[in-house]
Amino acid sequence: MNSTPANKSGFKSFPRNFWTAIVMEFFERGSYYGVMSVLSVYLVTSVGDGGLGFSKEGVGVIKSTITPLLYLLPILSGALADRFGYRRTLMMAFTVMSAGYFFTSLSSSYVLVFMSLILMAIGAGFFKPVISGTIARVTDEGNSGLGFGIFYWSINLGAFIFPLILVPFLKGIGWNYIFIMAAVGTGSMLLLNLFVYKEPPRPANTKPLAEVLKGILLVLKDYRFVLMIVIYSGFWILYFQMFDTILWYLTDYMDMTPVNNAINSFLGLFVSNPSWKFEAEHVTVVNAGAIIALQLLVSSIVKKTPALPTMITGIALGTLGMGILAISTYAWVFVAGLIIFSIGEMTAHPKFISYIGLIAPPDKKALYLGYSFLYGVIGSGIGGILGATLYVKFVDGMGRPGLLWFIFSMIGVATIIGLLLYNRYLKPRQ
Repeated sequence: MNSTPANKSGFKSFPRNFWTAIVMEFFERGSYYGVMSVLSVYLVTSVGDGGLGFSKEGVGVIKSTITPLLYLLPILSGALADRFGYRRTLMMAFTVMSAGYFFTSLSSSYVLVFMSLILMAIGAGFFKPVISGTIARVTDEGNSGLGFGIFYWSINLGAFIFPLILVPFLKGIGWNYIFIMAAVGTGSMLLLNLFVYKEPPRPANTKPLAEVLKGILLVLKDYRFVLMIVIYSGFWILYFQMFDTILWYLTDYMDMTPVNNAINSFLGLFVSNPSWKFEAEHVTVVNAGAIIALQLLVSSIVKKTPALPTMITGIALGTLGMGILAISTYAWVFVAGLIIFSIGEMTAHPKFISYIGLIAPPDKKALYLGYSFLYGVIGSGIGGILGATLYVKFVDGMGRPGLLWFIFSMIGVATIIGLLLYNRYLKPRQ
């Protein structure tokens, strides 16, 4: 049961808790993507230039630890939230998350930064299932589609606005202020949780942790499902380069003057002598902005197409976007590669979620969808270390960035071939 009024429609059909959850999601994701848009650059930038001077391999280890945590923890944290309450879980999540960001702003040693970012990841991992669970509990069949659409937009809006507006301003003052911003952005949500958010109705029978762990074994015994996750994670190895190797490449190799001139010419219509520059944080802005602008169009185009072939098409577009980076260092080619990759992402991923629902046993669809995000565990776990290792070898060592992007493009091709073979020989009968 939920409290959504039956006689209302559209935006008016959502209760206060829905909008509270949306605001929480916006600030949490904005804080997260604001930090992630520059984290890998900050960590490797020399101390003299305001960074921490870590090695790229060391940063790869950090990213291959904290990001998988974000995708793995919701398996347990969702069950804990059902048992102990959403408000309590949010209290813990925002406290730990905010502390992680704040301690990162104060830390300069590798170990302390690593530990602080793990705190952040733990808080974010506990936050994830609570907000999506809240949306599910305060919507019904009549408005859940719109509700989750707004939820998805709030994620990308945060990922667009924070890196576009706040990060460049704060970076000009000092890199550590970006982490303070994230600490304030997430910590302030404690007030919303205390005074506005209401505990939604919980199911009468909540799953004990033993049953959650039993569910893991049940899902992992389905080799078709596991193989699909493993193959699809190849695409996400490419995706997570958006927060690591692509940022280093932009900083080390790209001359974005043509883009800067075009943007400043436009801004000159409104302000005098604009001096906007395309920097690392704007990679996230391009990705999120493309999704905000094009997701509805792309979804309408592919809404009736078969899931697996559409996934393959999306991954092919993403692979093309990555491959474009190998052919030229011209600024607009770089931006085109990012946009094409983003179109591939928004084509493939919604259909992946749909496909998991199709191949899951009828009585276990929710269970399978819950574990489908393991693609992020594998993709980020491999992507961080692999990207850093290849970048050091082929870009720093050999001065051949094109070879780096070619290798990642081949991972995309291998993913496509894997899905084609899966579709041919292992696709379950529907």
